[in-house]
Amino acid sequence: MAMFKAFSDGVQVNGETVLSIVDGSPLKKLALDILEKNGIKDPQKGRWYPQQKWLDAFKAISEEIGSNLLFSVGYKIPENAKFPSEIDTIQKALGAIDVAYHMNHCNGEIGHYTFELDGEKSGRMICENPYPCDFDKGIITAMARKFRPKDSFGVNVEHEEGPCRKNGDNACVYTISW
Repeated sequence: MAMFKAFSDGVQVNGETVLSIVDGSPLKKLALDILEKNGIKDPQKGRWYPQQKWLDAFKAISEEIGSNLLFSVGYKIPENAKFPSEIDTIQKALGAIDVAYHMNHCNGEIGHYTFELDGEKSGRMICENPYPCDFDKGIITAMARKFRPKDSFGVNVEHEEGPCRKNGDNACVYTISW
């Protein structure tokens, strides 16, 4: 499995999710231009788009702009994509990333986000999907911050040493503490 390469032909992503590229960018026109150059013209909520074209836009952002924008786009996902309504704890929020991921994609294998609680205030997220690392870190960070316990001073999300999609591995692993 490679970063920026859909796992299955025919996979689609909804417009709400695609629009996170626009919402996560301080330069809206640039984001729309990148989407259009990669085959997604005038993205709309309620429509579906080929995942591979969206991944091509991510690759262009990665190469032309960099990791900060990829993080910012991921950080906007919880504001744009559909998520289960019953989320009320950080553990449920992190576990719901996989549910939301599948709610916002259709028509084939897309991979997974697997959350494992490994302490009272810590866990690990295994991201096995075709998206870039910094994008996933943005999603995880946004969800953890939004639902962190009131007695927590903050949230820390770190990419673990070891497997990384940037190196051709199937997944990246993140440590989350709060």
